[in-house]
Amino acid sequence: MLAVNQLSHSFKNGVEATPVLNEIDFHIAKGEMVALLGSSGSGKSTLLNLMAGLMKPTTGSILIDGSPIEKMSENQLAEFRRSHIGFIFQSYELIPHLTVRENVELPLVFQAVKPKERRDKAVSLLTKVGLGEKTEMFPSQLSGGQQQRVSIARSLVTEPAIVFADEPTGNLDTKTEKEIIDLLIELNGTLGITFVIVTHELEVARRARRVIQLRDGRLVEDGAWAGETG
Repeated sequence: MLAVNQLSHSFKNGVEATPVLNEIDFHIAKGEMVALLGSSGSGKSTLLNLMAGLMKPTTGSILIDGSPIEKMSENQLAEFRRSHIGFIFQSYELIPHLTVRENVELPLVFQAVKPKERRDKAVSLLTKVGLGEKTEMFPSQLSGGQQQRVSIARSLVTEPAIVFADEPTGNLDTKTEKEIIDLLIELNGTLGITFVIVTHELEVARRARRVIQLRDGRLVEDGAWAGETG
């Protein structure tokens, strides 16, 4: 459902081009949970931006559900992201003056979903992530781990084909990090939604069923961890 084919990307500085990604090639099947592992400067953030349609590659192609996103216009990409892609961010990106439920509902507002349907879906997802009793609270009233659970619920509310989680545990302590990854594994199993977790942390990556590792803009590993436990 996600195909990255011979993807390369360079940033131009005047007349010079600096290569960032070099002939990246992999496929992710529907329902997989994959970690994209790499240190700072490995190219993983650039790859995430390309896969999410936030940047255009220099060469190569990216297909999501069979659609070549590098060929889409900005308007087409915006519409495609609204219906096919969910995002989870390191810093949660919640709107402080909206309640937890309203934050989760927000993507459905842009899809013109009726208020009752929006509310019902938001409350159902918040219950799934363990926040069924906190729907009318504000983000500032929640812990970091709880705010990330809101972000996870929001990423799922449009029933996307794929969810990109960008360093989703980067602001969390070790115990909460484990709880959030446990939740993502559970949702991946029960909902069958494809997750790509971008991380620089080995302990986070090894929880995924498959790891794609980048180093200096090149793919250096692609496979399952031996002895994985999920």
